[in-house]
Amino acid sequence: MFLRFRPLFLFASLFAVFALGPLLRAEDPAPAPAATAPKEPTVDQRLADLEAYVNNGARTADVASKVAGPGPGHNAWMMTSAALVLFMTLPGLALFYGGLVRKKNVLSVLAQCLGIAGLVTILWWAVGYSLVFSSGSPFLGGLKFAFLKGVDSAPNTDYAAWVSQNVFAMYQMMFAIITPALIVGAIAERMKFTAILAFVTIWMFVIYFPLAHMIWGVDGFMNGVWNGDAKIKAIDFAGGTVVHMSSGWSALILCIILGKRVGFGKEPMPPHSMVLCMVGTGMLWVGWYGFNAGSAVAADGIAANAFMTTTLATAVASFTWGALEYFTKKHASVLGFCSGAVAGLVVITPATGFVDATGAVIIGLIAGVVPFLACTKLKSFFGYDDALDTFGVHAVGGTIGALLTGILATGAVNANLTDANSYAKANGLDKLVANHGLWVEQLKAMGITIVMSVVGTVVIAYLVKAVIGLRPTAEVESQGLDINEHGEEGYIS
Repeated sequence: MFLRFRPLFLFASLFAVFALGPLLRAEDPAPAPAATAPKEPTVDQRLADLEAYVNNGARTADVASKVAGPGPGHNAWMMTSAALVLFMTLPGLALFYGGLVRKKNVLSVLAQCLGIAGLVTILWWAVGYSLVFSSGSPFLGGLKFAFLKGVDSAPNTDYAAWVSQNVFAMYQMMFAIITPALIVGAIAERMKFTAILAFVTIWMFVIYFPLAHMIWGVDGFMNGVWNGDAKIKAIDFAGGTVVHMSSGWSALILCIILGKRVGFGKEPMPPHSMVLCMVGTGMLWVGWYGFNAGSAVAADGIAANAFMTTTLATAVASFTWGALEYFTKKHASVLGFCSGAVAGLVVITPATGFVDATGAVIIGLIAGVVPFLACTKLKSFFGYDDALDTFGVHAVGGTIGALLTGILATGAVNANLTDANSYAKANGLDKLVANHGLWVEQLKAMGITIVMSVVGTVVIAYLVKAVIGLRPTAEVESQGLDINEHGEEGYIS
């Protein structure tokens, strides 16, 4: 009988030795110090806490809040906004860019957008979110949130009192995805897929993560709104410098280093589907409400103002671009309306939560004129092959938008620009806005952004070129990237 159950006895003995032994030998642990329980809130404190939630203010200090966890309304808006910003890239930007290239390269653009989305998500999970949004130095965050450790449903009160940190992290990840994807437009139809992914990987560490921390990080060097010690008191509501200037200026340098497409200037290269381009533009416009209004990080009055100013600037810019085409070319094209809409979205981005309706209309008019001239005159004058006008729209538009933000921002629509914000008061941002001197700080931030983007791109591009090469062969480029790089065709005739 014993022999039949010997394995069972052996297993029980081993379990006792390895599992229970250490417990028997361990000394009694020292008792943990008793935690001081938060005070039970009074009725007045509970009302104050509820008012703070409704107004998106700070929670009642040192009190056991009865409004547990994140605020459901603010969280719902931020989850919706995160989905809208992803919608901008997939499928919005993919279809917008995909319609503008020749049909033999349509899938290459879609693959690049999908590939970048997956790649940046992995980087963001590993260290990206931490490098941008944890405190560290004025130039780069630390590794406190590496692998999203500790990023749970509790709010990170450095950025929002009522929004879960995991929702905030996912929302900001969508910005990190679309920013390098914008670069694709300048180098479309002539860069190897592997080279793009290698370039983007390094670019995120060299340019995006540091720049985003400097502008938006709680201790960022150029965060005039939330860092009382900011050396440059710049403001950027939703990414004029972080997103559009960085990607647009990098795109220009990369397309120059890469060289022109085979046959550029010698054969026509019209968009293969303006229908896809128009559909993509509509998706970008809709998704941009998450991009701009979502940057309030709450469903509050600032978000409402951003919603309005985004609409006004975009519509005015689209109409202005179409009007300029009508007066100069005797027709208003769908491409012109689409380009004007995207230009309006870009230029209003840094200002959207800081300007009023009149400021938005002014921005829309300028957004319809300046990028139009950059795309139709500047590009032909210098002869660079910015295939889908990423530089003309995003770099020029983002740069103009950052400057106009410094000129048109007003504390009347955003109290964070007044002495009501202790950080703005500490670093003097409130006085700069009141005395119309903020544009000087904006120029400083713009200069740093351009230098980082240009110098960083030069180094990264030549590094990737030396290691794996940037371009496919001329034969592959002539046949099309779809069939050669991805083994598929967008259209089977």
